[in-house]
Amino acid sequence: MVTNLPAEARAKWVKVMEAKTPEEKLRALQEFLSAVPKHKGTENLVQWARRRMAELREEIEEQKRRRRGGVSFFVEKEGAAQLVLVGLPNSGKSSLLARLTNAKTEIADYPYTTRRPVPGMLTYQDIQFQLVDAPPLTPGGGGGFASRVLGLARNADGLIIVVSLESDPVWEFEAVRRELEESNIVIRKPRGRVVIERMRGGHGGIRVVASGKMLDYTIDDVRKLLEGYRIYSAVVKIYGETTLDDVEKAIFENVSYKPAVVIANKADLPGTRDKAIQLRKVVPAEVPVIPASAKTGRGLENLGAILFKMLDIVRIYTKQPNGEVADRPLILRRGATVMDVARAVHSRLARNFSYAKIWGPSAKYPGERVGADHVVMDGDIVEIHTKK
Repeated sequence: MVTNLPAEARAKWVKVMEAKTPEEKLRALQEFLSAVPKHKGTENLVQWARRRMAELREEIEEQKRRRRGGVSFFVEKEGAAQLVLVGLPNSGKSSLLARLTNAKTEIADYPYTTRRPVPGMLTYQDIQFQLVDAPPLTPGGGGGFASRVLGLARNADGLIIVVSLESDPVWEFEAVRRELEESNIVIRKPRGRVVIERMRGGHGGIRVVASGKMLDYTIDDVRKLLEGYRIYSAVVKIYGETTLDDVEKAIFENVSYKPAVVIANKADLPGTRDKAIQLRKVVPAEVPVIPASAKTGRGLENLGAILFKMLDIVRIYTKQPNGEVADRPLILRRGATVMDVARAVHSRLARNFSYAKIWGPSAKYPGERVGADHVVMDGDIVEIHTKK
């Protein structure tokens, strides 16, 4: 992505990282871009910076709209997870939202009927998923909504990509995926990723936590790279297989992985079976493809279960000592520990944690006493005990 940036460009990038408001960040990015040499090795960085500047301009306009009381694109998250429906014009997103949720949507057979995000709630067992119908994407960024829709997608917990079997679903899927990837949003789980958490105050040095494989570099290489960008205090978390180039990419902006499902809409129409088969061949194997019909509901019966598995989440039910089990579960990522449960309830519980009792799939026996590192499973009941 980026190699051998001059000292002036690296110094200006420090100002981007230190900027606090969208306005400050936009000005700093403009100065940074002016210092980046334009050649083949920096093409991706320049493209990313320009897209990021466009997003910041949209964010600034969004804040102005909110202050004026105008229509906002921001949708506050509700339920167990937020999933944004993305697709091209006339793919049937609004019809799907109306079929799956209680949302009142405007449905028409002409493009751009949806001009602002419309949320609705999909019930699955004892939880709900928030589905958000976004304005359509247009290949090449047309339609005036692209950067705002991509901002919604980046903020979401997952994506529902909607394509139409009435037209060319393979072309539609590739067009949507291209728009997402050009904004650093990917639906295929990367082989590895790097997260850099800068520490405020400038103390503590560079600490590398590697739970994966560093293919072409050492911890000392990481320190030298970050110090070249005047980052002297940070925790670098490495997952899976990564290269030093991946570390440098993370300095600028992490690639955002979003679990996704593809709904091939209008499967009720004749002659769509072969199109669905061709679509399955081009969609990554780990991404579910559901031939379905918003008109009849066919194929949508198990969507809740598919989303639950795709999002890799677990439901944890808490109870107080000698108390009743909570009606509503906490929603945590698979692999969460008892300490994660304590933090989700209240920071005070985490600070004063002593032990917990567990009932459910992860317990060896009902009421098993466990420590903070015990990994919980879906359906567990957790009773946290604090220090006296």
